[in-house]
Amino acid sequence: MSLGVEPISIDGRSLTIEDVVAVAGGGRTVTLGEEARARVVAARASVEAKARSGAPVYGVNTGFGFLANIRIPEADLSRLQVNLIRSHAVGLGDPLAPDQTRALMLLRANVMATGNSGVRLETLQLLLDLLNADVLPVIPKKGSVGASGDLAPLAHIALAMIGEGEVVVDGRRQPSAEAMAALGLTPLQLGPKEGLCLINGTQAMGALGVLALHRAERLADFADIAGAASLEGNKGTVVAFDPRIHAVRPHAGQSKSAEILRRLLADSAIAASHADCDRVQDAYSFRCMPQVHGATRDVLAFVRKTLEIEINSATDNPLVFAEDDVMLSGGNFHGQPLAMALDFLAIAVSELANISDRRVEQLIDPALSDLPAFLVKNPGLNSGFMIAQVTAASLVNENKVLVYPASADSIPTSANREDHVSMGMTSARKALEVIDNTEACLAIELLCACQAIDLIGESPGTGVAAAHAAVRADVSFMEEDRVLHPDVEAVIAAWRSGRIRDAVEAAVGALA
Repeated sequence: MSLGVEPISIDGRSLTIEDVVAVAGGGRTVTLGEEARARVVAARASVEAKARSGAPVYGVNTGFGFLANIRIPEADLSRLQVNLIRSHAVGLGDPLAPDQTRALMLLRANVMATGNSGVRLETLQLLLDLLNADVLPVIPKKGSVGASGDLAPLAHIALAMIGEGEVVVDGRRQPSAEAMAALGLTPLQLGPKEGLCLINGTQAMGALGVLALHRAERLADFADIAGAASLEGNKGTVVAFDPRIHAVRPHAGQSKSAEILRRLLADSAIAASHADCDRVQDAYSFRCMPQVHGATRDVLAFVRKTLEIEINSATDNPLVFAEDDVMLSGGNFHGQPLAMALDFLAIAVSELANISDRRVEQLIDPALSDLPAFLVKNPGLNSGFMIAQVTAASLVNENKVLVYPASADSIPTSANREDHVSMGMTSARKALEVIDNTEACLAIELLCACQAIDLIGESPGTGVAAAHAAVRADVSFMEEDRVLHPDVEAVIAAWRSGRIRDAVEAAVGALA
């Protein structure tokens, strides 16, 4: 984690999407707020009082799930929690990426900071110590059905905390106990309910969901930039973006995209050069950019609202209400709100790729534009951008498979005690794949658009010119066939680094 930057203080109630992104990127440390500290202490006192009373309390002195009716002797309560962690650490597949792991650790700490979990203060502090030292548990990405929360991914964090799992330090996998010893940290000895506190909740799907949302919101801007560049390359009209059109159908996202497109296309010499042409309307993929891109923006606004609530929610079971001296068993761990929202995010983002591919086709097909076939000067000898569009079509097809809602399915678990599950972690993982594919499609489109603009030989609008210059800093005009894979990767890298966006915003102002 970066030093010299003010830490983010968590309290279980005020964490923002931007906070999570900052911590996930390794740029911020995390501390526990004083009010949250007091709530955690009070909740733990309540749990320990319940444990001493001997009364049956789920997760404290009973089994779990289908085994909840089995009482556990007091002498075995600590072993009960350790067994829970060991038995639930059954994740499979590649590990979560470092940014995803950091986000997950932060969200789990923030849940415990609500004061409704019942963990000891030192348990929460150990999680923060590991996060701040960038000691990242190895968390396989597959194995969660999203109820009772993300049990398997969270169990792998807990496994590392008790010194039995693996962690990554400076890119190297090693035993957790070894890494903790190097930091002077002692593996956690679990008390009553603490194992359950560490694994009940929606924080894996929430972490991936926050990072997906962050990227998706920026992809909506990328779609406007690439689309505006393609419009210039196709010598399209800006009439469809007139504010009067959008004022009479005032969806927020539609109005936003139209406004951005007007700024990107302002002062265009290309538009001026064909102001008196006989073309009346452009194809839908150009003319309806505000409506299509804007609908995606509106979905993302809904997803943001859902995530903002979720990352500051108590999702354990049972929940501790220390002020009432009561523990209540419910279902806040169920991931349905996130599962449905993230499925919707994937659908919305996939449409950005779908319409982008159609704009590429408008540019490369000589029957649809005045440009040379496949955007190359000597077609036939050269194939130009022919297969770039084929690659985009492949990614669009893959997206259409990936956007089938995981939340439409439920497979009962735990001997039918958990008879309806959300599959929200699958929704989150699929959404990230759709984002990767869509990002590549938009990079292909921007490459094609820049080639078309150069073939026209006139200056595009202010924002498009800035994007064009940013692309040309890495990728030259294609005079004849060359390997295009590095070109596409270069544009993706320029987008991810922020260089394209920064250049555009320097020219036309902030897009967000």
